[in-house]
Amino acid sequence: MIVSLLVLAGGAVGAVFRYIIDGYVKATAGKSFPWGTLTVNVLGSALLGAFHGAGTGTNLEALLGTGLCGALTTFSTFELDTVHLIQDGEYGRAAINALGGLLLGAAAFVAFYQLLH
Repeated sequence: MIVSLLVLAGGAVGAVFRYIIDGYVKATAGKSFPWGTLTVNVLGSALLGAFHGAGTGTNLEALLGTGLCGALTTFSTFELDTVHLIQDGEYGRAAINALGGLLLGAAAFVAFYQLLH
């Protein structure tokens, strides 16, 4: 039961952070490319890599990894953004978003994992 409550608490914070960060990035960078989604996904991947690399343990992993990072990042919005770019005929941007999001997220995870491992 405690692990579920930790995931809930971390998720509440992560969702609010995602809303704030995504809104700020969209207001700053504009909406012609899904920079907000890319930012939260790469940030969440970096944080998850750091938490996992530091060996946080079950309870902290639930709070920070599953909860915080799980709610901060958004695969479904990443997919939706890519589909919208395709529907708008922005095939190059869609490819950059899809490949860039996956590669940058993986690189951020590995870099921060290695940094703290």
